[in-house]
Amino acid sequence: MLAEFNLENILSRDDAHVVGIDVGGTNLRVGVVNGSGLAWEHRVQADFSRMCRELPAEQALVAIIEALATGIRMALDQYPQVNAVGIGFPGFIDPTTQQVAQSPNLPGLLNVDISGPLSQMFGLPVIVENDALAAAYGEYVLGGLDVRSLVYLGLGTGVGGGFILDGKPFPGFHGVAMEVGHIIVEPDGRQCGCGNRGCLEQYASASGVVLSYRELSGRHEGDAAFVARQAELGDAHALAAYRRAAEALAQGLASILKVLDAQHVVIGGGMSLAWSLMQEAFHTRLQQDLIPVLRQRVSVGISQGGDHAGILGAALLGHAAKLRS
Repeated sequence: MLAEFNLENILSRDDAHVVGIDVGGTNLRVGVVNGSGLAWEHRVQADFSRMCRELPAEQALVAIIEALATGIRMALDQYPQVNAVGIGFPGFIDPTTQQVAQSPNLPGLLNVDISGPLSQMFGLPVIVENDALAAAYGEYVLGGLDVRSLVYLGLGTGVGGGFILDGKPFPGFHGVAMEVGHIIVEPDGRQCGCGNRGCLEQYASASGVVLSYRELSGRHEGDAAFVARQAELGDAHALAAYRRAAEALAQGLASILKVLDAQHVVIGGGMSLAWSLMQEAFHTRLQQDLIPVLRQRVSVGISQGGDHAGILGAALLGHAAKLRS
């Protein structure tokens, strides 16, 4: 529950019940948020990446919309008074049309409409926003930080980012602000789903850690959790894979901070659970790469909201869309 966080200034206790959906690697985290906090939550198994790899684009889109609809139906069964839906979705979301322009980790989704069919299906305002931007907003609200600007870096299957400026999410003109996973940290490096090579998420994400481990060790089994366990056991190749991830993340963040000059940075996503394997190398590289005036002046913290941040941020953005409609 998020009852300790006062949302009454944003959501009225009496009339605002909003569905928030955070699209993860293999599941949807669905919640209902009201003025008291997170009133209900559930997980729906849905591997959108597999759908996009195995199905033609048109069929994959239908399957994605139906999976999202399943989550919304479950929420409405619990709270029929829900009056808006917000979805945090991986990809480049056009802020004008609400279309998913592209999703590097969901191949085949190009300029597709997800919010329209769901809005028509349920008769509710539905907003689709970038998942990391939604999580950034959730972290901002949950953290209760006395800051005007916050950078969020989400380490999962890829690397996402969100920027909060003067308390408001900043999507950018084309909806691709803070696509930090596609900052190039290794020229002519690994091929990325966005079409470029050497992107940050090819090194600092869960899948990037696995790739590094396989290159270093010659072993081809296991996922990021396996590599983390190997690192905890002292496997030199696994430790080196996480060190490479930490250094790449610091490289990318140093570039971001030189542009945005943010006060606070939050690092979240599943990979943040292995932060103890990354922390030392990350801070060392970050201080090296920052311009001197910023060294030791930017606070960096690990997510306090966990799975809840994405749900809450998506819900609040859905509520804002309802107010605008």
